[in-house]
Amino acid sequence: MIEMLIIAIIVIYIFIVNGKIDKDNVFTNNSKLCNLIKEKDYDFLLITKYGDKVYDPNQVFMKRVKNGILVTVALLFISLTSMNYITLIFSIVLGFLVYKQQYMNLKKWYKSHLNYVDSLLPYYLKSLEVLVHHYTVPVALAKSIDDAPETFKPGLKRLVDKIEAGDSSVDPYMDFAREYPVRDSMRMMRLLYRLGLGEQEKKHQQLVSFSKSVSALQEKAREDKYKARLNKMERKTMIMMLVTGGGSLALLLVSIFTLLGTVM
Repeated sequence: MIEMLIIAIIVIYIFIVNGKIDKDNVFTNNSKLCNLIKEKDYDFLLITKYGDKVYDPNQVFMKRVKNGILVTVALLFISLTSMNYITLIFSIVLGFLVYKQQYMNLKKWYKSHLNYVDSLLPYYLKSLEVLVHHYTVPVALAKSIDDAPETFKPGLKRLVDKIEAGDSSVDPYMDFAREYPVRDSMRMMRLLYRLGLGEQEKKHQQLVSFSKSVSALQEKAREDKYKARLNKMERKTMIMMLVTGGGSLALLLVSIFTLLGTVM
């Protein structure tokens, strides 16, 4: 098995050197296959941190796959003379870690900015609420895209396109909620869908209910932001107290040892 793997690597390398295989396009042409291993929240995390104008999630993801495969192949080439199952497993594991590194960094960033991310939806819905007073929900959604947070713009465009294509079910709204798994996204998108279905004479009542839900969500976001800020201040205060106390104790010990040395 190891011998066959070595031969396969050598053959692929020869094809790449001779231009028979385009090492750049081979990843692009198989992007759909590679997307099977993409994390469900990867696009959301990348766009939330950088915005859709900075990076194309598909291109960045394919670069991740490419780097992971290249690291694995490079390690196998380096260890051709001492190839064994342990080397093979080590190369694959290291390549997988390289592939996963960016995603883990994005998850770490998301956890540290969770309150900020969760606050995006209620503030967007509050601005959308103003538009819904004057337009139907689909029209309001289309008009809200330009002023929406960068995080939501790609999903909103897909949502509006599905509605304009004739999909009057709740599915476009739920797809958006699944794509952006922020706090209460499922519940709020259901409320928005029902608001769009409501008869004109009932629209005011439904709009009041929707407005109350948005305001409650905003209040929760403000409370979480305040708690996070308070916890941060408490941690800084505790660190300052520990440093001050430790420094005072160290000075006291130095003074005691100096005094004892003088007496002796």
